[in-house]
Amino acid sequence: MTQVLPEHPPRHRRWPWSHRTSRASDVLAAITLFVAEAVFFAWSTFTSGMEGWAAQGDRGRIDAATLANIAWMEHFLYALLALAALAALSRAPWTTVSHLVTAVLVFILLIGMQHEWDRGHPTPAPTPRAGYSPCYSGSGTCN
Repeated sequence: MTQVLPEHPPRHRRWPWSHRTSRASDVLAAITLFVAEAVFFAWSTFTSGMEGWAAQGDRGRIDAATLANIAWMEHFLYALLALAALAALSRAPWTTVSHLVTAVLVFILLIGMQHEWDRGHPTPAPTPRAGYSPCYSGSGTCN
């Protein structure tokens, strides 16, 4: 005679995206992460500014510090977008909006820094070709 094994009820795993995050924990996480990101960003910007100040006019060190800060801001922006995606996956709308607002603010600051860098370091004028001779008035050597 064969025995029939009883069926076990299916296991219910709680994935982060299976249920919406409670409003209280969502708002608390949004505020906490926003403040932590703001403090982290301010501290990094302050240390970058101090590196530029410590350079004492050495353009190479100042430029290196500025480029390092621009690169850090890009990576911070990517991290913010990844955290926003995780918050959206966890169905936490306030945390998602908080991260997206922070990402927009960092993006605006990043664009401003890159624009300032580009204005302060224009591309040099192209060098003349090998057979170029300047044209002076009355010289008769104009091409």
